[in-house]
Amino acid sequence: MTKLITTVKEMQHIVKAAKRSGTTIGFIPTMGALHDGHLTMVRESVSTNDITVVSVFVNPLQFGPNEDFDAYPRQIDKDLELVSEVGADIVFHPAVEDIYPGELGIDVKVGPLADVLEGAKRPGHFDGVVTVVNKLFNIVMPDYAYFGKKDAQQLAIVEQMVKDFNHAVEIIGIDIVREADGLAKSSRNVYLTEQERQEAVHLSKSLLLAQALYQDGERQSKVIIDRVTEYLESHISGRIEEVAVYSYPQLVEQHEITGRIFISLAVKFSKARLIDNIIIGAE
Repeated sequence: MTKLITTVKEMQHIVKAAKRSGTTIGFIPTMGALHDGHLTMVRESVSTNDITVVSVFVNPLQFGPNEDFDAYPRQIDKDLELVSEVGADIVFHPAVEDIYPGELGIDVKVGPLADVLEGAKRPGHFDGVVTVVNKLFNIVMPDYAYFGKKDAQQLAIVEQMVKDFNHAVEIIGIDIVREADGLAKSSRNVYLTEQERQEAVHLSKSLLLAQALYQDGERQSKVIIDRVTEYLESHISGRIEEVAVYSYPQLVEQHEITGRIFISLAVKFSKARLIDNIIIGAE
């Protein structure tokens, strides 16, 4: 049965005992409202590690002034039930006051990796992500930590943080989990109207179009971006906020494509902003 831990002190006590006995720890940091994408990461950890820890913590530092922290969905009982069904050992669900007992004396700032894509639209967001992940890594001390490739920029930033801060953890990127029709699973999908849900499948279809263009030899980013944009404009009612091509994981904007690339989309529907991406090319 999955154990619910609500304090940093108790979590640290469990971790110290596990480390003394040579137990491996897998960790999946989340903000809750769990779906199959999260559960895929939990299953992967359970199959590899002695103990699997899932954190459920809505991190206030990730929310900007126009983003409603209080409105973010919270469903800890349901989340606990879901991860129990797939074998998680611990859900770590601390209070904000326990993670941030006072004003931070030291800020963690992300460099150029946060200046593009989602980071450019949400200043300070990735500073908040890195701050809380850094703290959670110090508390849980995982051997392996699992992040979804759906948030590919976040994955690249966390990998850089681990390298820069010498964390003794291996980051495992998990492929995007999709509905049967190709829509990337997301807690935001519940906010789509029936018509928007039908349209949203075209995000993944537009990425497959981009992949086909690349495989056919297209290396001009503008050509790919224009074709994807035209496709989306003819198939969705939402506002296209972004179609971009960047190197991965360096996140440098590409004009003439070389090496591994990351094609990113963002579309704003009436009550939901959806993102999707595809990573293609040689590493």
